[in-house]
Amino acid sequence: MVVQVFVAIAETWFIARLGADALAGFALVLPFLVLMHNTANGGMGGGVAAALARALGGGRLEDACALVLHALVLAVAFALAFAVLAWTIASALYRLMGGSGLALECALAFSDVVFSGAAVVWTSAFFSALLRGAGDAVTPGRYGLLMSIVYVPLAGVLTLGFGEQPGLGMVGPAVAGIVTMGGSTLLLARAVWRGKLGVVPRLDGVKLQRRLFGEILRVGVMSSFTTLVASLAALLMTGLVGRFGTDALAGYGIGLRLEYMVAPLAYGIGTGLTTMVGVASGALHWKRATRVAWSGGLLAFAAIGAVGWTAALLPETWSRLFTSDPQVIAASVSYLTRVAPFYCLFGLGFALYFAGQGAGRMTVPVAAGLVRVGVATAGGWFAVEKLGMGLDGVFAAMAVGMAVYGCVIAGSLLAAPWGHRRRP
Repeated sequence: MVVQVFVAIAETWFIARLGADALAGFALVLPFLVLMHNTANGGMGGGVAAALARALGGGRLEDACALVLHALVLAVAFALAFAVLAWTIASALYRLMGGSGLALECALAFSDVVFSGAAVVWTSAFFSALLRGAGDAVTPGRYGLLMSIVYVPLAGVLTLGFGEQPGLGMVGPAVAGIVTMGGSTLLLARAVWRGKLGVVPRLDGVKLQRRLFGEILRVGVMSSFTTLVASLAALLMTGLVGRFGTDALAGYGIGLRLEYMVAPLAYGIGTGLTTMVGVASGALHWKRATRVAWSGGLLAFAAIGAVGWTAALLPETWSRLFTSDPQVIAASVSYLTRVAPFYCLFGLGFALYFAGQGAGRMTVPVAAGLVRVGVATAGGWFAVEKLGMGLDGVFAAMAVGMAVYGCVIAGSLLAAPWGHRRRP
């Protein structure tokens, strides 16, 4: 996950070399792209990992074996749904968010390709989730590192070209992502069928069962709803920022990219929590599950907080990595100084969200996500329309929403630990 941060920096740098319109177009697509990846890995993927962890913790090996086929069926279905949505309504949504002219063209060029390869994203995510649910974080981590090493130079060449050979522009990083994700899918599938789950799955003779789909979807749907709500908030906030012009969108894209890059740090910690809490809750060891959740949550608070506080103190240093345009830098600095200090609370809440997946307790994380959206969007609109605070007001509302999100999730677990009324 740390490597993914540097990969995202490199990817943003390549796109920045194409100009402010490319950055603005990328900012338009980014909420949708993050929605798909977060749903595949953290939302439905979390449901897959939690279902397998609880099955193994409860000694249900036949269910653990059958869950592989059920996960693959769901992966194909969700991939098709995202591809169809991108082909049909993406253009209209980008326009509603303020996209126009060359920025809109860049957004569509990137979007059409990247969502056409949704199948490799979903299958790779679910194979990784199955391995993590079985307690094997090393294998997906190793293959993720390998694919990252391949992706960066491949994306650079395909985006910017090499020598006298021109690049593909915005299509470049999309193609590079599909190629490397496809390689990861093949490697992960091989690991699963070689017994890395502790059981050897089979596809023949396994009947699809509503009960096993329910094991995945009970957590996955609620988790995905949280992801959808967060992405909806990102769309609305991008639309508010888009009212201030292309430079504001580009600067917001640079600042927002940092937020999307620290999320993998919380994700790396959180997926461990999903497995450990899932196994403990499957065995009805609720005190251990709660203790694990707090350990991971506080670790995420410190690690992600360190990144956020550093960015808030050195906002121009980060912004100048991608652009020299003073207007774009000003917008990026405005975002970082107001929002980045609250990354610590986002990290705490996001890690406990994954712990909730393992425990099968998603009501509070979903409610916290809704509250965050309400605070950020309504607050941003009020700051612009009623208080006349402009772009700074939009970013201040984002910061308040992020703080509320972390406090609601953590406060709920502190007040009512899981299983506090249950007898082990």
